[in-house]
Amino acid sequence: MKGLILAGGAGTRLRPITHTSAKQLVPVANKPILYYGIEDMADAGIRDIGIIVGDTADEIRAAVGDGSQWGVSVTYIPQDAPLGLAHCVLIARDFLGDDDFVMYLGDNMLQQGLAEFVERFEAARARDGASAPTAQILLAKVEDPRQFGVAEVTQTGEVVRLIEKPADPPSDLALVGVYLFDAHIHDAVRAIDPSARGELEITDAIQWLLDHECRVVHEVLQGWWIDTGKKDPLLESNRYILETLEPANHGTVDDRSSIEGRVVIEAGAVVTGSRVRGPSIIGERAVIENSYVGPFTSIGADCEIRDSELDHSVVLEHSRILGVEGIADSLIGRHVEVTRSGHRPRALRLMLGDHSSIDLE
Repeated sequence: MKGLILAGGAGTRLRPITHTSAKQLVPVANKPILYYGIEDMADAGIRDIGIIVGDTADEIRAAVGDGSQWGVSVTYIPQDAPLGLAHCVLIARDFLGDDDFVMYLGDNMLQQGLAEFVERFEAARARDGASAPTAQILLAKVEDPRQFGVAEVTQTGEVVRLIEKPADPPSDLALVGVYLFDAHIHDAVRAIDPSARGELEITDAIQWLLDHECRVVHEVLQGWWIDTGKKDPLLESNRYILETLEPANHGTVDDRSSIEGRVVIEAGAVVTGSRVRGPSIIGERAVIENSYVGPFTSIGADCEIRDSELDHSVVLEHSRILGVEGIADSLIGRHVEVTRSGHRPRALRLMLGDHSSIDLE
């Protein structure tokens, strides 16, 4: 079985962070989101992975390389424009050949690994002969299915219909960004027409399989699933991952500092006169001085936090926060400087890029 990871999107919902960085490389618990998907595939025994790339291809190539650090081989597949998930399958035809494959959205985070999901599909393919499933989809119960692709399923687990963002949903089961296919999907993506938004929809391709008497089965997701394409869901996934970390100190903490709970301090980091509450992670060579770092916070490598307080936030590499209290629920990009001059009259002095979002209380 092969793997196909989709990492070609522009990430408009995470601007301004994604003006200069691929959304799939924004870190969660100081590790790029894309790495979690690659790790899940490697854990499932998949060794041949194709990555769909777009305008941020060079950055993704530099971060992932040939895949050898995970024991996999990576092939990069350029996509000129984001023309839909089914279009990704279409342009990956030469890489995929006639092999079964798992398709994974590169900005999604799952608590559930891929290994058992893949194993059950492979077992059914080997066991059921002519009636073997041609596709297996992962579904999750959602509060408002009108915002998703929705599946109608039978009590025996067979999928009978898929509808994209229905006004009257037949169920509360939404498609999660993980799909398993055999070679029949290539006929489907060639046969369908673009949707009203000009994209080849994977829901239409799966519906084509159903209309042509192919068997599609499903599983309901165990645990959480998050599309990290917006700030708040990204912070939520950061919180979930931090809760799984084992405490470790590979840096330096002075005797005036307090480290409480599940905290990871990476190599070269220095904590002086500060309080750090877990779960949290302090990146390599970061400096935390006379500050408070609260729970659910990730501080990236080479950051400088002095005389400040923050919690439930993600701070990317090489950023400086100096003399600022009360930072919470924030995503702070790379090479950002947040300071308080102390000059009177007191005022907010901002230099913000396009698509920035500020919430002042």
